[in-house]
Amino acid sequence: MLSLSMIVRNEEARLEACLKSVKNFVDEMVVVDTGSTDSTVSVAKAAGARVEHFAWTGDFAPARNSALSLVNGDWVLTMDADEQLRPEAIPSIRALMAQPDVLVINLLRHELGAVMSPYSSVSRLFRRHPCIQWSRPYHSMIDDSVRALRASEPHWRIADCREPALLHDGYRQEVLQSGDKQERLRTAMESWLKENPGDPYACAKLGGLEISKGDQKRGLALLKAGLENLDSKDDSPCERYELLFHLGIALAPNDSAGAEQAYRKAINLPLETRITLGARLNLAALLMKQSELDEAIALTKMATQAAPEVSLGWYNLGLMQRRRGDTESALLAYEKAKQLNPKHPETHQNDAVARLMGGDLDGARRGFRQALKLLNEQGRNQEAEGLLRQLDGMIKLDHEGR
Repeated sequence: MLSLSMIVRNEEARLEACLKSVKNFVDEMVVVDTGSTDSTVSVAKAAGARVEHFAWTGDFAPARNSALSLVNGDWVLTMDADEQLRPEAIPSIRALMAQPDVLVINLLRHELGAVMSPYSSVSRLFRRHPCIQWSRPYHSMIDDSVRALRASEPHWRIADCREPALLHDGYRQEVLQSGDKQERLRTAMESWLKENPGDPYACAKLGGLEISKGDQKRGLALLKAGLENLDSKDDSPCERYELLFHLGIALAPNDSAGAEQAYRKAINLPLETRITLGARLNLAALLMKQSELDEAIALTKMATQAAPEVSLGWYNLGLMQRRRGDTESALLAYEKAKQLNPKHPETHQNDAVARLMGGDLDGARRGFRQALKLLNEQGRNQEAEGLLRQLDGMIKLDHEGR
């Protein structure tokens, strides 16, 4: 028997789609509401879930443990309302659940809208065992309890589902900007780090946040502290990867050699290629700047083969092929990127440049017009004006393109 275990609060807009995605896969759905003021509870009940209540304490772990205590299944799937299960992954998941020594199944999660790290691995499917509990205040996880359990019961195995299983909508820029998600993450991680100095997980999360906000000094200090405090046995490759990945981003502007070393260490970890996609693409972009095109293209082709659904890989491949002078291959790559992400102005612009170089004037005009349209629609008017100035005297666009 498989149970869905969830905690929710004011998720009326997304909960129905989440529950619908798992309804025919799980045997029961238990939703614990932590204080919704909208119609979340009625949405959950209408979808067939059993709804219980838990008073919010500001810490995700107690709420998740409360939900876990209410399920009846031999296996437990934990999801958030901004996630959906991909039906394509169900056969692979069932096959892993049938293996008697598997305790936890790590699920590949596609981070929709996240350009730098389009995939993550989450420990969300596990056997219901009295020793498995959630811990940590924000990105609560079962990993700590699983590590302790396997020390006393070493026959258990952790398996990875290679087929992307979850779609996650929570890291789109518009979602992050519309709420206080990043600030809640920062507050929780600062508190955890104060109690657990040098904790690799907290250092990775906070370090990445500091780098993204421009505080290179603190970001680098956190990332280096996290790496120094990792267990030498390296039983947490995902934590090591995230630390190295953000370290590469931090070092890239002023220390390309250090960034390259960090990225190479990251992609050599024993992780699925989709998980290390960000480091692979960043390393390839760094090599392209250094005119090491052969390795850059090889790395990017590997990324597009492993994750053909990620538009950034195809876009970068187009840039590299054009840099090498292979206009035909560049256009093929741009076409795939446009199909996957038709609202990316830079893809249309670079596709237009390649067409212009190849003598396709009509195609170039269409591409430049579309790039200008998208830039203006996205409020990037100054960039649109800058592009128009660049094109002045190079190619004639009609009034519609302006």
